[in-house]
Amino acid sequence: MGIRDFLLDVASTFDTTLTTTSGNPGQQVLKEAGTRLLGALPYGMEAEGHGGQGGAAATPWVRVFDPAAGGSGTQGLYLAYIFAADLRSVALTLQQGVTTLSDQLNTRGERLRTHLEFRAQSLLDELPSDLVAGWTDQPLLKHHGWRPRAYEASSVAARCYEMDQLPNEGELCADLGTMTVILKAALAVESQIEIVPRPEGPVVEYTNSGHGTYEGLEGFRPKTGDDYYVQIAAREEQRKQVHEGLVQRFGPYILERGFIPITLGVHPRDLVLQAGDVEWLVEAKAVKKGNSTQAVREAVAQLLEYRYFWYTQRHEPKPHLLGLFSEDIGCYATYLEDHGIGSIWSTHEGWAGSASAVGWGMVEGA
Repeated sequence: MGIRDFLLDVASTFDTTLTTTSGNPGQQVLKEAGTRLLGALPYGMEAEGHGGQGGAAATPWVRVFDPAAGGSGTQGLYLAYIFAADLRSVALTLQQGVTTLSDQLNTRGERLRTHLEFRAQSLLDELPSDLVAGWTDQPLLKHHGWRPRAYEASSVAARCYEMDQLPNEGELCADLGTMTVILKAALAVESQIEIVPRPEGPVVEYTNSGHGTYEGLEGFRPKTGDDYYVQIAAREEQRKQVHEGLVQRFGPYILERGFIPITLGVHPRDLVLQAGDVEWLVEAKAVKKGNSTQAVREAVAQLLEYRYFWYTQRHEPKPHLLGLFSEDIGCYATYLEDHGIGSIWSTHEGWAGSASAVGWGMVEGA
């Protein structure tokens, strides 16, 4: 089972004419999206199906998203497979949260669609042309409802498939992988543009894309390390924000070593360090249950990803790379060094680190 079989199952079983979700076999298929697509999704991505609330959706869809990026199907950027109303085609599209924008503009009509189209084009213009080449299909959902028409207008990039000409599983997986890269690139530039509604039509304003120059802890505003509550499977579980606490403790320490820690204006990056004209890109990871393997893998992936989109693609000087961990990562310190990445980890006495971290003056040598 993979993407292809799942899409075909939705198209063949979903009944858009039913006034209730019960008794609609396609609803069950959509509910299984998270588990059925699990093995086909890019690393870190999740999926959830949407078939309507109360009545069947005119255009059923599946949201594909990175939970670490936040947002939802009503706000922020996300990927979606959206079926046309006749279920004869499906679009893999990079979507904006149309519900939130509709509420902000207090309209579901032409003014909303104009705003969405303008914002979609503004985002597309900021993405590398070679990355989005071939992803300019326009979804045609074949329904007059405000939401399907808003989905059409909000598409930043897309590829449309006819169900009777659906590509093979390998091509579908490759397409989703490419679209995931496009999503991450779009998330990186989204904060740099603001679409301002005006009587004569929307205009784009560019915010400061850099993180500025700070002294001391002026630019250091980490999230709190206090406990918080999340709802999981209808029960409350208390989780400790080890990640935020790690960054919070590291900031004042590294300042004393002569490095300026910056968290303001650098999202989705965890932390940036500056010393003169030199910059370090820092990815913080909590080592869970002693599993340093997973923490290191995630740190490497995100450091390389952020360096590419935030520096290489913008023709900015490449920063040094640093992994920050909640405990000793053992042999992975030399592994990271071999890949040009320094590492620092928390100890009972304070902080320790790899050869690069020692050489940079961030920690004392053994």
